[in-house]
Amino acid sequence: MRAVVQRVSRAAVRVGGEEISAIGTGVVVLVGVATGDTDDDASRLADKVATLRIFPDPQGAMNRGIAEAGGSVIAVSQFTLLGDARRGRRPSFIDAASPEEAERLYRVFCDALRAAGLEAGEGRFRAHMEVELVNDGPVTILLDSRKAF
Repeated sequence: MRAVVQRVSRAAVRVGGEEISAIGTGVVVLVGVATGDTDDDASRLADKVATLRIFPDPQGAMNRGIAEAGGSVIAVSQFTLLGDARRGRRPSFIDAASPEEAERLYRVFCDALRAAGLEAGEGRFRAHMEVELVNDGPVTILLDSRKAF
């Protein structure tokens, strides 16, 4: 699984003009599920996101996690994170999991965030979404469950 974690001061997700999720301080996590990913990948990735120390302490150093900062999460499924654009001009998405498996593992990921004690909003799987956010810092972290962490 791949994730793009963006620290935000606020964020919202809309589908068809309707706001379906919104947060103040926290993170937006774009999540891509690859063929061969497992429940363990989803759980480990969620744990990594939940414990990332990317929020400032009183001295301004990034020493606090989401919960310590009083933050929330919005998780948005995004298969395009698995796009391979090394050849040609159109990305290939052959490495992305099937929609059914991707949705199942996306749900495992979101449930694991909640089990870690975080308020976790969601996008709408397989919907065209508008994701609006204010990246705070900016702070953006790339994670991949197939790389050791």
